[in-house]
Amino acid sequence: MAIKEIVKMGDPLLLRTAAPIRADEFGSAALAELIQDLKDTMVAQNGAGIAAPQIGVSKQLTIFGGFKSARYPDAEEVPFTILCNPVLTPLGEEMADDWEGCLSVPGMRGLVPRHTRLRYQGLDEHGMPIDRSVEDFHARVVQHECDHLFGMLYPMRMRDLRSFGFIDALGMGDLPEE
Repeated sequence: MAIKEIVKMGDPLLLRTAAPIRADEFGSAALAELIQDLKDTMVAQNGAGIAAPQIGVSKQLTIFGGFKSARYPDAEEVPFTILCNPVLTPLGEEMADDWEGCLSVPGMRGLVPRHTRLRYQGLDEHGMPIDRSVEDFHARVVQHECDHLFGMLYPMRMRDLRSFGFIDALGMGDLPEE
């Protein structure tokens, strides 16, 4: 298992829809190794989550949560989750703007609109169903990470690029770099 290099914005891999995890991959050593690589990389980078395409693997797999991220010091802790082949369903029309960063867009932040309440469904690493309804930061993290599985980066969701810039230029210099 290893800390992997993060694929950066501009790489065409980040703009593609990732392949679903196949039934025969659940519970496999290869999937376990990929999950461990994602964990190692996320922790090393102080990320709130990470998706397989961000380490160069075009698979519908993301992990998130499990520790208090130094990059989001005021956010509630999100339980550690391994999510494969996700389906997201907004629970209502309410949206909220908040600042996001991304390991694939290092050193920058942007004001991104997201649904405040969300149901997510998918499978864990063993192919067992996951079905959760969440809100606030947890909902934001899930939406951000799942976007990576469908070729979206947070700047593509922004309404106004005047709210996009380098962390230090935005006056957020006390946050750790991505």
